Amino acid sequence: MTFRLSSMVLVVANLVPLVGVLLFGWRVFDVLMLYWVENVVIGIINVMRMALCRGSRKWFLIPFFVIHYGIFCFVHLAAVTGLFSDSFGTGDVWQFFLGTPIGQFWRSPLWIAIVGISASHLVSFFNNFIAAGEYRRADVDDLMQRPYGRIVVMHVAIIIGGAVIQWLGSPVSMLVVLVVAKILLDLRLHTAERERFGQAPVVS
Repeated sequence: MTFRLSSMVLVVANLVPLVGVLLFGWRVFDVLMLYWVENVVIGIINVMRMALCRGSRKWFLIPFFVIHYGIFCFVHLAAVTGLFSDSFGTGDVWQFFLGTPIGQFWRSPLWIAIVGISASHLVSFFNNFIAAGEYRRADVDDLMQRPYGRIVVMHVAIIIGGAVIQWLGSPVSMLVVLVVAKILLDLRLHTAERERFGQAPVVS
Protein backbone atom coordinates (compact mmCIF):
# COMPACT_ATOMS: atom_id res chain seq x y z
CA MET A 1 0.00 0.00 0.00
CA THR A 2 1.12 3.52 -0.75
CA PHE A 3 1.49 6.01 2.08
CA ARG A 4 1.18 9.50 0.65
CA LEU A 5 3.25 12.50 1.63
CA SER A 6 0.11 14.26 2.88
CA SER A 7 -0.57 11.41 5.33
CA MET A 8 2.95 11.50 6.73
CA VAL A 9 2.82 15.28 7.20
CA LEU A 10 -0.61 14.95 8.82
CA VAL A 11 0.71 12.47 11.38
CA VAL A 12 3.83 14.52 12.15
CA ALA A 13 1.85 17.76 12.55
CA ASN A 14 -0.63 16.08 14.87
CA LEU A 15 2.21 14.86 17.10
CA VAL A 16 2.95 18.45 18.20
CA PRO A 17 -0.01 18.51 20.63
CA LEU A 18 1.54 15.46 22.30
CA VAL A 19 4.59 17.60 23.04
CA GLY A 20 2.30 20.27 24.45
CA VAL A 21 0.57 17.78 26.72
CA LEU A 22 3.72 15.96 27.86
CA LEU A 23 6.16 18.88 28.22
CA PHE A 24 4.11 22.07 28.55
CA GLY A 25 1.17 21.00 30.67
CA TRP A 26 -1.57 21.53 28.12
CA ARG A 27 -5.10 21.08 29.43
CA VAL A 28 -8.18 19.79 27.64
CA PHE A 29 -9.10 23.37 26.73
CA ASP A 30 -5.74 24.03 25.04
CA VAL A 31 -6.02 20.89 22.92
CA LEU A 32 -9.62 21.57 21.92
CA MET A 33 -8.84 25.18 21.00
CA LEU A 34 -6.06 23.94 18.72
CA TYR A 35 -8.48 21.57 17.03
CA TRP A 36 -10.98 24.42 16.66
CA VAL A 37 -8.34 26.46 14.81
CA GLU A 38 -7.87 23.45 12.54
CA ASN A 39 -11.54 23.76 11.58
CA VAL A 40 -10.92 27.34 10.47
CA VAL A 41 -7.91 26.24 8.41
CA ILE A 42 -9.99 23.48 6.78
CA GLY A 43 -12.64 26.05 5.85
CA ILE A 44 -10.12 28.45 4.30
CA ILE A 45 -8.54 25.68 2.22
CA ASN A 46 -11.98 24.49 1.14
CA VAL A 47 -12.68 27.97 -0.22
CA MET A 48 -9.44 27.66 -2.21
CA ARG A 49 -10.66 24.32 -3.58
CA MET A 50 -14.03 25.76 -4.54
CA ALA A 51 -12.34 28.69 -6.30
CA LEU A 52 -10.45 26.26 -8.56
CA CYS A 53 -13.62 24.50 -9.74
CA ARG A 54 -15.03 25.20 -13.18
CA GLY A 55 -18.22 27.16 -13.71
CA SER A 56 -19.63 30.45 -12.51
CA ARG A 57 -21.88 28.89 -9.85
CA LYS A 58 -18.90 28.83 -7.48
CA TRP A 59 -19.02 32.62 -7.10
CA PHE A 60 -22.45 32.30 -5.49
CA LEU A 61 -21.62 29.24 -3.40
CA ILE A 62 -18.31 30.53 -2.00
CA PRO A 63 -19.85 33.49 -0.10
CA PHE A 64 -22.69 31.23 1.06
CA PHE A 65 -20.17 28.68 2.36
CA VAL A 66 -18.10 31.37 4.12
CA ILE A 67 -21.16 32.66 6.00
CA HIS A 68 -22.62 29.24 6.79
CA TYR A 69 -19.30 27.68 7.79
CA GLY A 70 -18.39 30.79 9.79
CA ILE A 71 -21.59 30.41 11.85
CA PHE A 72 -20.81 26.72 12.29
CA CYS A 73 -17.31 27.53 13.61
CA PHE A 74 -18.64 30.22 15.93
CA VAL A 75 -21.17 27.82 17.47
CA HIS A 76 -18.42 25.23 17.87
CA LEU A 77 -16.19 27.84 19.53
CA ALA A 78 -18.99 28.85 21.90
CA ALA A 79 -19.48 25.20 22.84
CA VAL A 80 -15.77 24.64 23.53
CA THR A 81 -15.32 27.82 25.58
CA GLY A 82 -18.59 27.30 27.43
CA LEU A 83 -17.98 23.66 28.33
CA PHE A 84 -14.24 23.54 28.93
CA SER A 85 -13.03 26.91 30.19
CA ASP A 86 -13.95 28.76 33.36
CA SER A 87 -11.88 31.85 32.49
CA PHE A 88 -12.62 32.35 28.79
CA GLY A 89 -15.69 33.31 26.88
CA THR A 90 -16.00 33.56 23.12
CA GLY A 91 -15.04 37.22 23.37
CA ASP A 92 -11.72 36.38 25.07
CA VAL A 93 -10.41 34.03 22.40
CA TRP A 94 -7.96 36.52 20.88
CA GLN A 95 -6.44 37.01 24.32
CA PHE A 96 -5.85 33.24 24.46
CA PHE A 97 -3.99 33.21 21.14
CA LEU A 98 -2.23 36.56 21.40
CA GLY A 99 -1.11 36.15 25.00
CA THR A 100 2.29 34.85 23.85
CA PRO A 101 4.83 37.69 23.42
CA ILE A 102 5.92 38.20 19.80
CA GLY A 103 9.52 37.43 20.69
CA GLN A 104 8.50 34.00 21.95
CA PHE A 105 6.10 33.25 19.07
CA TRP A 106 8.10 30.49 17.44
CA ARG A 107 8.92 28.88 20.79
CA SER A 108 5.26 28.60 21.77
CA PRO A 109 4.01 25.01 21.36
CA LEU A 110 0.51 26.35 20.64
CA TRP A 111 1.63 28.40 17.64
CA ILE A 112 4.01 25.69 16.44
CA ALA A 113 1.09 23.26 16.55
CA ILE A 114 -1.13 25.69 14.61
CA VAL A 115 1.56 26.21 11.96
CA GLY A 116 2.19 22.47 11.74
CA ILE A 117 -1.47 21.52 11.33
CA SER A 118 -1.98 24.32 8.79
CA ALA A 119 1.03 23.06 6.84
CA SER A 120 -0.36 19.51 6.79
CA HIS A 121 -3.61 20.68 5.21
CA LEU A 122 -1.74 22.84 2.69
CA VAL A 123 0.44 19.88 1.71
CA SER A 124 -2.71 17.82 1.12
CA PHE A 125 -4.20 20.65 -0.92
CA PHE A 126 -1.19 21.03 -3.23
CA ASN A 127 -0.21 17.36 -3.32
CA ASN A 128 -3.65 15.80 -3.78
CA PHE A 129 -6.07 18.45 -5.02
CA ILE A 130 -3.73 20.20 -7.45
CA ALA A 131 -0.79 17.93 -8.31
CA ALA A 132 -2.85 14.71 -8.37
CA GLY A 133 -5.57 16.43 -10.40
CA GLU A 134 -8.47 16.12 -7.97
CA TYR A 135 -9.58 19.62 -8.99
CA ARG A 136 -10.49 18.26 -12.44
CA ARG A 137 -13.03 15.87 -10.89
CA ALA A 138 -14.22 18.19 -8.12
CA ASP A 139 -17.79 19.46 -8.01
CA VAL A 140 -18.36 22.76 -6.26
CA ASP A 141 -21.64 21.62 -4.67
CA ASP A 142 -19.91 18.57 -3.23
CA LEU A 143 -16.97 20.66 -2.01
CA MET A 144 -19.32 23.02 -0.19
CA GLN A 145 -20.59 20.11 1.91
CA ARG A 146 -17.36 18.10 2.18
CA PRO A 147 -15.85 19.63 5.38
CA TYR A 148 -18.95 19.12 7.51
CA GLY A 149 -19.00 15.32 7.53
CA ARG A 150 -15.37 15.07 8.56
CA ILE A 151 -15.58 17.80 11.18
CA VAL A 152 -18.83 16.64 12.77
CA VAL A 153 -17.57 13.07 13.20
CA MET A 154 -14.17 14.26 14.41
CA HIS A 155 -15.28 16.87 16.89
CA VAL A 156 -18.27 15.10 18.36
CA ALA A 157 -15.84 12.34 19.31
CA ILE A 158 -13.23 14.82 20.56
CA ILE A 159 -15.68 16.86 22.64
CA ILE A 160 -17.18 13.75 24.24
CA GLY A 161 -13.69 12.45 24.98
CA GLY A 162 -12.63 15.85 26.29
CA ALA A 163 -15.65 16.03 28.60
CA VAL A 164 -14.80 12.62 30.07
CA ILE A 165 -11.16 13.60 30.55
CA GLN A 166 -12.04 16.90 32.22
CA TRP A 167 -14.43 15.07 34.52
CA LEU A 168 -11.55 12.77 35.48
CA GLY A 169 -9.35 15.78 36.30
CA SER A 170 -7.39 15.98 33.01
CA PRO A 171 -4.85 13.21 33.67
CA VAL A 172 -1.93 13.41 31.25
CA SER A 173 -2.35 9.78 30.21
CA MET A 174 -5.94 10.39 29.09
CA LEU A 175 -4.98 13.54 27.21
CA VAL A 176 -2.35 11.51 25.36
CA VAL A 177 -5.01 8.95 24.50
CA LEU A 178 -7.26 11.75 23.19
CA VAL A 179 -4.51 13.14 20.92
CA VAL A 180 -3.55 9.69 19.61
CA ALA A 181 -7.20 8.80 18.97
CA LYS A 182 -7.60 12.07 17.05
CA ILE A 183 -4.57 11.24 14.89
CA LEU A 184 -5.94 7.78 14.04
CA LEU A 185 -9.42 9.10 13.27
CA ASP A 186 -8.01 11.98 11.22
CA LEU A 187 -5.85 9.58 9.23
CA ARG A 188 -8.81 7.28 8.58
CA LEU A 189 -11.04 10.16 7.40
CA HIS A 190 -8.22 11.51 5.24
CA THR A 191 -7.78 8.06 3.72
CA ALA A 192 -11.50 7.77 2.98
CA GLU A 193 -11.46 11.18 1.31
CA ARG A 194 -8.55 10.22 -0.93
CA GLU A 195 -10.18 6.91 -1.83
CA ARG A 196 -13.33 8.74 -2.83
CA PHE A 197 -11.79 11.63 -4.72
CA GLY A 198 -8.45 10.17 -5.85
CA GLN A 199 -7.84 7.94 -8.83
CA ALA A 200 -7.22 4.76 -6.82
CA PRO A 201 -7.98 3.53 -3.31
CA VAL A 202 -4.76 3.92 -1.35
CA VAL A 203 -3.76 4.64 2.22
CA SER A 204 -3.22 8.36 1.92
